[in-house]
Amino acid sequence: MTVLAKSETSAEPRPPGPRRRRLRTAPLVLAAPFALLLTGTVLIPIGYALYLSLFTERLTGLGFAGPEDVFVWLANYAEVLGDPAFRTSLVNVGLYALIHVPLMLGAALVLALLLDGAVLRLRQMWSLMVFLPYAVPGVIAGLIWSYLFSPGIGPLNDVLPWNPLGADGVLPSIVVMATWQWMGYNMIIFYTALQTVPRDVLEAARVDGAGPIRTALSIKTPMIRPTIFVALVFTVIGSLQLFTEPLVLSSFTNSVTSTWTPSLYVYESAFISNDYGKAAAASLVLAVASAILSALVMRLSTRRSR
Repeated sequence: MTVLAKSETSAEPRPPGPRRRRLRTAPLVLAAPFALLLTGTVLIPIGYALYLSLFTERLTGLGFAGPEDVFVWLANYAEVLGDPAFRTSLVNVGLYALIHVPLMLGAALVLALLLDGAVLRLRQMWSLMVFLPYAVPGVIAGLIWSYLFSPGIGPLNDVLPWNPLGADGVLPSIVVMATWQWMGYNMIIFYTALQTVPRDVLEAARVDGAGPIRTALSIKTPMIRPTIFVALVFTVIGSLQLFTEPLVLSSFTNSVTSTWTPSLYVYESAFISNDYGKAAAASLVLAVASAILSALVMRLSTRRSR
């Protein structure tokens, strides 16, 4: 009896009816703006792209009645996957990602460690100078680099060990352009994460005789590993969506065609060939590839964090 009485008296009183309903509806109200934004900007466009990918336009009769949407099921996907231009664009963007991702993230991490370790003086000025290229619009940055790479007038054309606008030099040129633009952005992200590393841990490492390099490699870098993997995921997705740099360079060299990357392939199919079903199918294939790569990176990060 004593135990029952004690449990009954210690039980918290339930909130009244109206308050209980408000507590249940509060999460729905708070999540509603995000749900509407997600539906309007992600789910509906994906659904419409899926719908377009199942149809193609064909002329009816002798063509006097105009084009007609014809349901072709998965024919657009088969055409995209069987197109050598699309497969070549995947190879190009894959090679770009293999070079750009480790180079850009590695340089950003090194600069962030230098800033955090107070090796560089005038820390704010250096961080602003490195971050400034991110504030330059992509098209403007592409035009600037195209001028620097142009033969005869560009100062970098005769300095670089490769031909910046040649068939074999376009890829490293695009890597340089993208690394210049995104390195400062990721440096700020890594530097912000380094500020959360407990200072007592760094003091203990210093007391144990760990130098700056040892501390950076064995303590700081492992402690911001989740941030590095998040930056890796976004960089991989951004690499697959490469568009601005090759589009600008295509006006200065014949080495970059309208289907050099998957995004350019989608652009060419939709706005030049007016084949919206093919463009929608290619965009969904690219979205699935991005999702698979992101899942693989996140799974790798989960295993490494255990």
